[in-house]
Amino acid sequence: MLNLSSLNPQQRQAVETLQGPLLILAGAGTGKTLVITFRIANLIERGVAAGHILGVTFTNKAAREMRERLRRLVPKKLRGTGRADSEPSALSSQPSLCTFHSLCARILRQHIEKLGYKRNFVIYDESDQIGAVRKILARISSKGEKMDAGAVLAMLSRSRNGGQRAASFGDPAVRALAEHVRPQYESALRACNAVDFDDLILLTLRLFAEHPGALGACRAQYRYLMVDEYQDTNAPQFKLVYALACEHRNLCVVGDDDQSIYGWRGAEVSNLLDMEKHFPEVKVVKLEQNYRSTNTILSAANAVIKHNVRRRAKGLWSEKGSGPRIALWTLEHEEEEARTAVERIEYARHAYRVPWRDQAILFRTNAQSPPLETALRQAGVRYRLIGGRSFFDRREVRDLLAYLRTFVNPRDDSSLLRIANVPARGLSDATLQRLLAASQERKCPVFAAMKNAAVAATFRADTRKSLEAFVGFIERTRGLLQTEGLSGGPRALAAWAERFLDETGYVEELRKSDKDPETAENRIRILKELVATLDGAEAATLPPLERLEKFLEDVTLDAEREEDDQGAGQAVTLITMHSCKGLEFPHVNIVGMEDGLLPHTRSKEEGTLDEERRLFYVAITRAMQTLTISRCQARKKFGKLTPCHPSPFLMDLPPELVEQADEKANKLVSVESAKSKFDAVRAAAD
Repeated sequence: MLNLSSLNPQQRQAVETLQGPLLILAGAGTGKTLVITFRIANLIERGVAAGHILGVTFTNKAAREMRERLRRLVPKKLRGTGRADSEPSALSSQPSLCTFHSLCARILRQHIEKLGYKRNFVIYDESDQIGAVRKILARISSKGEKMDAGAVLAMLSRSRNGGQRAASFGDPAVRALAEHVRPQYESALRACNAVDFDDLILLTLRLFAEHPGALGACRAQYRYLMVDEYQDTNAPQFKLVYALACEHRNLCVVGDDDQSIYGWRGAEVSNLLDMEKHFPEVKVVKLEQNYRSTNTILSAANAVIKHNVRRRAKGLWSEKGSGPRIALWTLEHEEEEARTAVERIEYARHAYRVPWRDQAILFRTNAQSPPLETALRQAGVRYRLIGGRSFFDRREVRDLLAYLRTFVNPRDDSSLLRIANVPARGLSDATLQRLLAASQERKCPVFAAMKNAAVAATFRADTRKSLEAFVGFIERTRGLLQTEGLSGGPRALAAWAERFLDETGYVEELRKSDKDPETAENRIRILKELVATLDGAEAATLPPLERLEKFLEDVTLDAEREEDDQGAGQAVTLITMHSCKGLEFPHVNIVGMEDGLLPHTRSKEEGTLDEERRLFYVAITRAMQTLTISRCQARKKFGKLTPCHPSPFLMDLPPELVEQADEKANKLVSVESAKSKFDAVRAAAD
């Protein structure tokens, strides 16, 4: 017999409502996964065949977690051969717990021949899709014109999935280009008997519309349907759910309109808000008891989100006590903001043994991460970056490191070939391929082949001139590391790097290669920050070449540790607000609470201020014990400090819940603020 005694009254009500449409409004941290798995277990306990139950979520990870929890709840009834998501044609001994895409892939494997495809169709991943778009762009673009295939693909997906609202986001020029590319893209996939992730759902809808027998078979099998994160469904996903459930009406959707933050990629919060329009008899159960956060944090979140007019009213509360107040910091600029955040993290670690894994730094845009990463690296703090590009995956970082490795060791073919024509210096891909072939034939490094007169003689005069200039640049710049040509001093290597970058014109190339000037300036800032770290204090006594060798060794180890930390958990988490939903951290630092960042400037143009407020709400509700919020008085834009204004959302925080830091004495109060905060946490724990 299933034991429901661990559930609170609202959770139990949701678990025991088994027939008809049900909307479970599950606020942040209220145990929705527990409720979903208990409800599925209760259906099985009450005699519903497991194979008639379908649970749909957005990630494979969530589906796996539900499957494991369910096996622990009703292990005997779920014993059977095969996976829970293996074969849709026969009634399974297990519920189908899967993502929208895997569900549709299974349906299409059975029926796609009705649509003119072969059953052995391939599913294109993002890399395949970008490759297809890039080929089309190469055909239609003018010579020398640069177009971002990734941006076009993202816009293409929005227009196919979300209709006009989703397609209205972003650059109008990219929108127009995506619409121009769309028919050619779809034809290219069809010619390869391929589908992408959007096609999986769109083709399933087409199958249901054109072949009612296929829809009838799916309805007969999936008689009890549950959908997680319902506020994140887009228009095609809603149509799919409605098509499957409108006849038997046994639909349970779980979600929270206050956490709908993906409108920019097609999510329609109206799917949840207008549930009664499509299922008038729907029963609504609210889960409001939070098991994650203190009441101070929850009261702040409630106060922020209540300013959104179109929402389903709910109020989170907890039995965890009030907890410490929220700390609000005002710093001069982003570098000081980053250093202060790291100082707080390190103080908590040394004074109260708070491990790095318990700390998270949340930010609105990827462009905010570089100063934070720099401050963490300089302090020797391990971190993992989620929802953004790894520091070592950035083009400008990889290019600079390739230059440095080439100067240390010109025999490093991989590094040499990466930067040989970056910026462009007349050494085309075809030239580099011929040089690589020549080096393989002569069993020598590519650099040696470049210097070989016989090899050089096989090229045209202009190419030979480019080769000679490049070889001369490498040898001359490398020579400065080994002679007295490199001046001493605390910034010797940094000055040397700035000099050779200036000679190559690399910085100017960065400015030209990005259509968005702000993106280009962020790249340049990252580059300069990395250059500034070349003269590490530990290696200051070493000769320049050895100092550079040690720097590259340390960087390599840092990159390896960064990869290890992705799964190790012994690191501070850096994460975008869009990526943090569903996660929780004992101590949360929200940075960049300025007008223009949150809410983002685009939100005023696109009319998405409510979604920006929901994003702040999601960020607040990730915190379990302490919450710190910071903003800058000025931030670098196009290389210059520009004044910033506080986010209007900060005005929504009740004053009695906030501890204002003294703008003129931030560093003086930082230790005392951190001490009082962690004293309160420790006292609560005791």
